[in-house]
Amino acid sequence: MQTQSETTLPVVPHPSRPEANQCVILKGVSWETYERLLTEHTESSGTHFTYDRGRLEIMVLSAEHETLKHVLEELVEILAEELNIDVRGFGSTTFRRADLDRGFEPDACFYIQREAQVRGKREIRLSVDPPPDLVIEIDIFHPSLNKLPLFATLEIPEVWRYDDERVIILKLTGEGYEEMEESTALPGVTSEALSQFVKENSQMQPTVWRRNVREWARKNLVKAS
Repeated sequence: MQTQSETTLPVVPHPSRPEANQCVILKGVSWETYERLLTEHTESSGTHFTYDRGRLEIMVLSAEHETLKHVLEELVEILAEELNIDVRGFGSTTFRRADLDRGFEPDACFYIQREAQVRGKREIRLSVDPPPDLVIEIDIFHPSLNKLPLFATLEIPEVWRYDDERVIILKLTGEGYEEMEESTALPGVTSEALSQFVKENSQMQPTVWRRNVREWARKNLVKAS
């Protein structure tokens, strides 16, 4: 797939954890090559592609990455239910805009405030459909492509980024993101609480962990009417 103009940065494991995500970044990649790679890897859930104006990141996902993604997806589902807020997850759906020369596959994403606008849809096209209200990014590999400018261009209102230590809540303000203590997508949910839940998940039985999340939500969150 590589053309003469493309520059390849080699696949490199995380320096402290060889089993973590592996990543390669190509430069000078055409939009046509990006779309061809997407077509060829339609059934490959273990690889994510991010395209930003000629730069292509190919990420091979680790078991640790997928476990953390599942934990954060569960948190969204449980907390939204306790808040009486409808959410609809679209997983790692490919979002792309040829006119903006950008595309990505999130670790996970949800429609929340705009859930009704995509209800019943099997395919999302950003040319006619809104972007997800919340994108989850597991960033346990460095260095990888900085996706925040891409997310901002696509007007994604909120990003939860797990950086291997804590969950950072980022809200779109103008043309960039500002770190916030509390979520707008799920009011009352804090970065501190999310970070603690992620930490506890690896130390508890799953049923006990889910029960603790629900108990916290019932004590600290106000249900939507």
